Amino acid sequence: MKTIETTAIVTPEGTMTVQVPPGISPGEHQVVVVIDEHPIVKKKRPPLKFSAYPVGLVSEKMTFRREGIYGDWGR
Repeated sequence: MKTIETTAIVTPEGTMTVQVPPGISPGEHQVVVVIDEHPIVKKKRPPLKFSAYPVGLVSEKMTFRREGIYGDWGR
């Protein structure tokens, strides 16, 4: 017996689809479904803010262009 804890969406028609992990053999299985009385309410979070980090070039002579790295073999 395996226990799978996940979140599922119940449609207005009353159907629910569950994706099982690998290793569960195809066929008919006995399943127990436990449903909380209240649906999960997801809170909206503001998007993450990342500050810019100026890195610049290592050296003015090193541009790391494809032609400089691979030459004629990189085509």
